[in-house]
Amino acid sequence: MSSVATTEPILTPAKSTPIRTRLQNALPQIVLAPSFAITLVFVYGFIAWTAYLSFTNSKTFPSYALTGTRAYERLWRWTFENDPPSSWYTSITNMGIFGVLYVGICLALGLFLAILMDQKIRGEGVLRPIFLYPMALSFIVTGVAWKWFLDPGLGLEQTLHHFGWTSFHFDWIKNKDYVIYTVVIAGVWQASGFVMAMFLAGLRGIDSEIMKAAQIDGATTGQLYRRIIIPLLRPVFLSAFIVLAHMAIKSYDLVVALTSGGPGGSAWLPSNFMYEYTFKRNEMAVGSASAIIMLMTISAIIVPYLYSELKEKAR
Repeated sequence: MSSVATTEPILTPAKSTPIRTRLQNALPQIVLAPSFAITLVFVYGFIAWTAYLSFTNSKTFPSYALTGTRAYERLWRWTFENDPPSSWYTSITNMGIFGVLYVGICLALGLFLAILMDQKIRGEGVLRPIFLYPMALSFIVTGVAWKWFLDPGLGLEQTLHHFGWTSFHFDWIKNKDYVIYTVVIAGVWQASGFVMAMFLAGLRGIDSEIMKAAQIDGATTGQLYRRIIIPLLRPVFLSAFIVLAHMAIKSYDLVVALTSGGPGGSAWLPSNFMYEYTFKRNEMAVGSASAIIMLMTISAIIVPYLYSELKEKAR
């Protein structure tokens, strides 16, 4: 009778990962954890708290008893009160005027300046920082500077009167019907250089072979820009639109520094309405509701953009 020898597998103990290696692997999470926690609490936590307050009857101090959508209903009624106009009606009307003109003029002027700068003009290295410099200023500085410039008593109008042009009048900053357009002027002055830089980067990134091929096929300069270059700048247009739109919606300090709200609050934007009702008129619930509406407006602009970007990268 023969016996068959069997061999048992030799088990070797698994090597434990050194503590130093585990710490090195966890270092990014350890470094980012405080920033993540602070952002979670002081950004998203306060957003959630503001949303909660918008469903209460909070006045001077927070009230935690829920009262439903009463604050939103008040804003909805004020949306259509235009004779005389409510503060909310004035704010959203100004937001429409300011948003359309601010975004539209910045895009058009930024593209125009970028096309000029792309012609390899002499002194480009000097002109580019000059156009970009206003964006380095805070909105408070921009507002104060333009307030001095547009003030009829000491700015442009007074200067031209000293030079003999006594018939010149430019009192938009004191006129409740035109004061919002002074905010547009100051905002465009500050942001158009930044938009120019975005478009210039896009223009410099276009393959020159495409333009040379179009020119060989007989395309004129206008056709080249209209049918080839500007369509290729679509991602830049979209990015610039997102940046400008969210800057327009959250604008507050520019309006305060430039117009102090305008005559009778005629230059208010939703951000000014939110601040005034929350901290000065003791209507915290209404102010919170207007803040949530602003948040939803910004989200309606940014979320589709992020979704399209992520979807495109997934492809």
